[in-house]
Amino acid sequence: MRQRSRGRVTLAAAAAMFAVAALPGQALAADGAVPYTFDPKASEVSGAELNTDAPELRAGSVHKSSIKAGEKLYYRLNLDAKTNAYVSAVVVPEDGGKVAYGDGVEVSIRSSSDQQCSSRDARFGSAEYPRPIAAYASRLINEDNTSCQDAGTYYFLVERTSKETSGKGDWDLELRYLSEPQVAKAGSLPTGAPEDWPSASPAPPSPAADNRRHGGTSYYDATSLETGEWRDEIAPGQTLFYRVPVDWGQQIFATARMSNTTVPGADTYVSSALAMALDNPAQGHVDSVSPLSYSGKPASVSLDPLPPVAYENRFDSDSSVSAMRFAGWYYLSVTLNPEIGKAYGTKPMPLTLAVKVDGTAGKSPYAGGAGIFGVTQHDKDMARNGQSGPQAAADESSTMKLVAAAGIGAGTVLVLWLGVWTLIARRRAAAVPSGPVAGAQQYPYGGPPQAW
Repeated sequence: MRQRSRGRVTLAAAAAMFAVAALPGQALAADGAVPYTFDPKASEVSGAELNTDAPELRAGSVHKSSIKAGEKLYYRLNLDAKTNAYVSAVVVPEDGGKVAYGDGVEVSIRSSSDQQCSSRDARFGSAEYPRPIAAYASRLINEDNTSCQDAGTYYFLVERTSKETSGKGDWDLELRYLSEPQVAKAGSLPTGAPEDWPSASPAPPSPAADNRRHGGTSYYDATSLETGEWRDEIAPGQTLFYRVPVDWGQQIFATARMSNTTVPGADTYVSSALAMALDNPAQGHVDSVSPLSYSGKPASVSLDPLPPVAYENRFDSDSSVSAMRFAGWYYLSVTLNPEIGKAYGTKPMPLTLAVKVDGTAGKSPYAGGAGIFGVTQHDKDMARNGQSGPQAAADESSTMKLVAAAGIGAGTVLVLWLGVWTLIARRRAAAVPSGPVAGAQQYPYGGPPQAW
């Protein structure tokens, strides 16, 4: 029994050694901060000034492009006659590029005969410093509309506007083309905008025991949040991204707070010190706060109350209400004015985000899977754990690799051990005198090898 126990201990230790040896190494962080992390699946594409030369964007695709000052660029879309299409452009100015109040882009989807299906713009506004901003355009199927309904060739047009005094460097673009799922039953949903909805802000959330969450650098790696009060730090000129799962029938409320400073004698007034924006699951702009001003004392700013997520919001003329048309991940971006660094130093400053998702989740209006336009249990788990999409994917991959490594390692050690056992048994058997001997054992250790 003692020998068998030793064998089991040796086998377990060897299996553990093999499993540990096969664990994947952790990637080291890259040196320096990354201003904006583009989706690694994004393929490079160059927009065309002539629509006949426009490169094609495909549904479900992500592309990286760029646009010069004063340029108008076309991208081709091939649309059917039954699917709602959304194409977004995230604008990423070069580091240090100067921007003015009216600078930005206008995006539109246009038919081959240049009928405008829809348009939206993204502007830097009174927060006149470079940061990622986003806008989307759509082609919607509507029985009451006679334009942009046919299948065929359409174009996504991006037009850049910049003042003469603004920076002339290229702006990077991250382009996404998404298709909306078909509704469960034609005519089963409201066709008019909601007339009223709860507009009172709910009670503020309580901070969690471990409420530190560091924002991501883009929509791709945005840090997931759930209802709660979350602490972070933000450096002058930095933009942080967060995402919150908001289901059908739910409302989102958000407040950003800056603390007082401990820098001696620092009380300089900085206008537009903090900018905060909310975008929907298709990277369509929902709303921006009036930028917070700062003078060294505690200050806060909140999003205006927004309606619960509902399919019929799309029929409202208010763009902020209209953008609350999908369930899914809603993105908060927060940028600290670079001028803060001149008055209060370049060290990161404390930032608090209070996020509240209010209301009971309702039923999806879609016939099949909602895709990104829905909230799953996995989304809720990521929000609870503070994971970004890449972190969740890496954790899942590491777990599968560990299981595979442990299985392969244990199997290899077991085969080797059985081989050694067989060799020992044969040698012991050979040492026993031939023929029956009273009291003699025919197998080592009192019996035949046991199967473990």
